[in-house]
Amino acid sequence: MRFLSSSHIAQKNKHFILLEMEEINNTSVKEFILLSFSNLDKFQILFFTIILIMYLACIFGNLLTVILVEMLSSLHLPMYFFISVFAASEMLFVSITVPKLLVNLIVAEKYISFTVCLLQLFMYSSLGATECCLLGVMAFDRDLAINIPLRYGSIMTCNRCVKLVIIPWFFGFGMGSIPTLFIATLKFCGPNVINHFFCDLAPLQSLSCSNPFSSKLATTISAAFGCVVPFIFIMAFYFHIVYAISKIQSVEGKAKAFSTCSSHLTVTSLFYGTIIIVYIRPQTSEYDKYLALIYTVVVPFFNPFIYTLRNKEIKLALVSLLASLCTHSFLRNISTIT
Repeated sequence: MRFLSSSHIAQKNKHFILLEMEEINNTSVKEFILLSFSNLDKFQILFFTIILIMYLACIFGNLLTVILVEMLSSLHLPMYFFISVFAASEMLFVSITVPKLLVNLIVAEKYISFTVCLLQLFMYSSLGATECCLLGVMAFDRDLAINIPLRYGSIMTCNRCVKLVIIPWFFGFGMGSIPTLFIATLKFCGPNVINHFFCDLAPLQSLSCSNPFSSKLATTISAAFGCVVPFIFIMAFYFHIVYAISKIQSVEGKAKAFSTCSSHLTVTSLFYGTIIIVYIRPQTSEYDKYLALIYTVVVPFFNPFIYTLRNKEIKLALVSLLASLCTHSFLRNISTIT
């Protein structure tokens, strides 16, 4: 009979303990905790109220824009069609993150399952890339309208406008799926606390217990194609637009040409300005969630006002619709009395 020495037994016990520890460390995280803005303490109810008002105003404003463009024949033009599609995407974009944020501001348990977290990440990344491409399409539309106005109607047909709108959605969801798939392959076995109000790429990668290099590389490539490339095209289109406007002789002509793209330029500046501040930086910080709040809540809140207050046709259409509704209500009351 063969006897094991004490050194052999100790070595086997050590090997067993190491295997057990490795098994524990490789245990998959089933859910995450979103800290959101827990550090605000007593101000969370006030913060909840402000965010709720801004969210409802964003949904109502964008929905009103879509309804106006759909109902009024005077707005059945390519520019307003693109504005209505962008407004619809804005409603989806804010609805991915804000409702969960509102819930986390008033509940004690701020959990989100791993599956729902990945779904939120996928939809957020996809809709973000889609909006970047839609802004590029809108810049292309304004470039055509200003540089070749005589051929604009024959080029921007209804069929072509629909195709130009469909492409960003396919492209955006394709770009959004790449970083999500790489995140799904990472192992999460340690801390599950995310210092953010939604499942963003960088916070998830920082929690991974496996090497996130491939995930970070995929994120960089996706961001380059989904965000930076459309931004380059937008800048090129606007350089072309500015050059065309500079050749117009009359001041009134220049003002009229610029007014057709001022709303889009303002929305693009706000959207890309905040995204660049958050993502084009060497490292993340604890203030990223506050900056992210700007382009997920504040900017979408202002966009409907920018479209209505800086666009004469939409303002006139809104006034016309309100006037017709008031007249219809007045006539109905008169008929009821008589």
